[in-house]
Amino acid sequence: MASFVKPENALKRAEELINVGQKQDALQALHDLITSKKYRAWQKPLERIMFKYVELCVDMRKGRFAKDGLIQYRIVCQQVNVTSLEEVIKHFMHLSTEKAEQARTQAQALEEALDVDDLEADKRPEDLMLSYVSGEKGKDRSDRELVTPWFKFLWETYRTVLDILRNNSKLEALYAMTAHRAFQFCKVYKRTTEFRRLCEIIRNHLANLNKYRDQRDRPDLSAPESLQLYLDTRFEQLKVATELELWQEAFRSVEDIHGLMCMVKKTPKPSLMVVYYVKLTEIFWISDSNLYHAYAWLKLFSLQKSFNKNLSQKDLQLIASSVLLAALAVSPYDSKHGASHLELEHEKERNLRMANLIGFSLDSKLESRDVLSRENLFSELVSKGVLSCATQEVKDLYHLLEHEFFHLDLATKLQPLLNKVSKLGGKLSSASSVPEVQLSQYVPALEKLATLRLLQQVSKVYQTMKIESLSQMIPFFDFSAVEKISVDAVKQNFIGMKVDHSRNIVLFGNLGIESDGLRDHLTVFAESLNKARAMIYPPVLKASKTSDILPDLADIVDKEHKRLLARKSIIEKRKEEQERQLLEMEREEESRRLKLQKITEEAEQKRLAAEYEQRKNQRIRREIEERELEEAQALLQEAEKRVGKKKGSRKPVLDSEKLTKQTLMQLALTEQLRERQEMEKKLQKLAKTMDYLERAKREEAATLIEAAFQQRLLEERMIHERDQQLEVELSKQRHEGDLKEKNRLSRMMESKKSFQERVISLRQEEFSRRRDEREEHIRQIIQARKAEREAQRKKIFYVRREEERIRILREEEEARKREGDAPARPDVAPSSQPLEPGTAAPAAAAAAAAATSPAKYVPRFRRTEASNPDAPPPDSGRWGGSRPDNRPSRPDSWRNDDSRSAFGSSRPSWSSSRAPARASTDR
Repeated sequence: MASFVKPENALKRAEELINVGQKQDALQALHDLITSKKYRAWQKPLERIMFKYVELCVDMRKGRFAKDGLIQYRIVCQQVNVTSLEEVIKHFMHLSTEKAEQARTQAQALEEALDVDDLEADKRPEDLMLSYVSGEKGKDRSDRELVTPWFKFLWETYRTVLDILRNNSKLEALYAMTAHRAFQFCKVYKRTTEFRRLCEIIRNHLANLNKYRDQRDRPDLSAPESLQLYLDTRFEQLKVATELELWQEAFRSVEDIHGLMCMVKKTPKPSLMVVYYVKLTEIFWISDSNLYHAYAWLKLFSLQKSFNKNLSQKDLQLIASSVLLAALAVSPYDSKHGASHLELEHEKERNLRMANLIGFSLDSKLESRDVLSRENLFSELVSKGVLSCATQEVKDLYHLLEHEFFHLDLATKLQPLLNKVSKLGGKLSSASSVPEVQLSQYVPALEKLATLRLLQQVSKVYQTMKIESLSQMIPFFDFSAVEKISVDAVKQNFIGMKVDHSRNIVLFGNLGIESDGLRDHLTVFAESLNKARAMIYPPVLKASKTSDILPDLADIVDKEHKRLLARKSIIEKRKEEQERQLLEMEREEESRRLKLQKITEEAEQKRLAAEYEQRKNQRIRREIEERELEEAQALLQEAEKRVGKKKGSRKPVLDSEKLTKQTLMQLALTEQLRERQEMEKKLQKLAKTMDYLERAKREEAATLIEAAFQQRLLEERMIHERDQQLEVELSKQRHEGDLKEKNRLSRMMESKKSFQERVISLRQEEFSRRRDEREEHIRQIIQARKAEREAQRKKIFYVRREEERIRILREEEEARKREGDAPARPDVAPSSQPLEPGTAAPAAAAAAAAATSPAKYVPRFRRTEASNPDAPPPDSGRWGGSRPDNRPSRPDSWRNDDSRSAFGSSRPSWSSSRAPARASTDR
């Protein structure tokens, strides 16, 4: 990285490198200087360096270098001289646009030259070869090689500039201008993808602007100038979106405008609002939202009638006719008949959202059906006078479709009116924001509405009608189209009809056999039964007959597919090889041509640069001299005019050849100061005169004001007395009427009291009866639950006691088996209570084993047991000792169970095996 003492040295070094053809090194040198921390204070040479830097970036299409340099230059001059940054950015965009236009012009000229090369041949050999190799035409190839790179760079330029200026409050106008130019770029060259990205970029910039409110140079949206710039940008975005027919992006632009209005709490100018509603009508018409389209037309009519003072009567009639026809185009039935609750909630949210977009204000207490509907729309049309402003043909059409009943000749009466309406419309003379109104677009919707009205009226009169007769009554559509329209109407419960093609008739009336709910339940039930049957009896897969007939078909298809893929890859490789060879030949020829051109251009550039610098210096000196001479002459002429206007004043002797610019400016300043002093003296004199006149007028008017005040007091006193007398008479009349009403109602007092007492006594008896029944029911439930808990406790107690006794017997048998001294007594039962088969057998086996074992020491209680097998087994106490009265000691767990069963206590036991049973007992 080279370091320079002065910035001018870097600029000279860059120019030297450019002259010898090393543009990349020159660009790198300037980039190092701009990004260096040494030059962070703004100075004039830095601006010239930035101009040269952006020129190099544009010539070499280095968008990344340009962005880095502009960001660093913004840091340098943001707080010192932001105008310099604006000039550099404008120069950058101008160069990018100029290069792109030159590339497009060059591509067009090249295509034209190729077209007129040979008038007899249809195509040249090289064109045929290129078409076979690359599969594209000559124009597409030239666009791809020449135009596309420069368009990409121009698009990158717009993105870079918008990213740099997004949070700069001092360059809001430049940001708006760049956005407008980017919109025009997308519009002229039909760049729909780039337009979507551009809208998303601007949307993200505004979102970040609201998210980070503590930034230093953040634009203030509450300022009128900033708000107007942002609104103009959004409206331009909306216009371009509609011209490119990107209706989804246009709707998002409308939402952006509405969000901006809600953010700053201000309504834009009426001219902008007219554009807003015009675009809304187009968007809603394209999206088949006829109801919202009609509401947007209504708002547009209100704006034009209120704020456009130059609106002629003819233009007002056309707009009112459009509003009325748009309202008639709305479907006469609710499209959400039979919808689920979730769908209705979604429809309500959508209506609220659209109402906010259309009206900017909405009563939140109203339901969705009360916000935007066909009935409310027609009521507003009547209240706002739209019907009175529409043309007579549209009025007749409205009355015929909405209020008349002609079930036989409705179409014949409607056809001439539709023909007249389709011819109405055209360009508006004074409403510039609404350039054209065409009423013919509503004719198909009106024909559909007429068909629905005719079917509705016929269904009220007839029960059966032939299809031929109905087709003759509806000349707008074929019967197939009428059938489609009627199917939708029947689905929405607007009319009831059925077409019987076997008998060639149409049946009117409610022809449903079952209700919608029952039909839905039966359908669900049938589907469930089919699923259950498929699970129980799965279908048997049948072998394919094709596989039997053609066993090798899959292999043949696979081989053929592989052969075709191999052939395709070979063709692609040949195309690539031919294209590569052609590119190498072109590259070699281009390199030779460039070498020769470079040698000749270097000398020519040096000569031209010297001549250019010489001419430039001479031109600058000449312009400075001419400008100073013109300013001196202008000042001299102004001084002569001022001196000549004054009467009696002597003109000074002015010699234009000897005077300079400085002396003339000093003379002009002296003359201005003298004139200002004279003007101040005149103003003081005039003010004193006005003071005297005003004081005299007020003295004369004081007596007149007092007399008028007394007269006004007298009139107001008389008016007050008359109003007071009238109020007294009205109060007397009201009092007499109240007395008559009281006498009339007093006869019913006894009947009212007897009825009240009877009702209260009946209700008291009913209350007492129900309270007794409830208490008796609760008492029975409590007794049943107590008996159930007692039985459960007893059952658990007996089960645990039996388990404990069996455990003790098993322990004794195991002890006998270990000792082996006690004789086996298989015939002695361990207890008088019956045991399970699984527990008696092990005890007997243990006793037999003990009898056959060798002699060992046996404790006294074991010897007692062996001598008296009929006695119950001794039970050890808590610490393993036996009781002195030879009674079986009860374990602690039994005692706990006895105490718990006797007293109902829920005292915890220390036996871990009884915890689950105790929990169930407590429950």
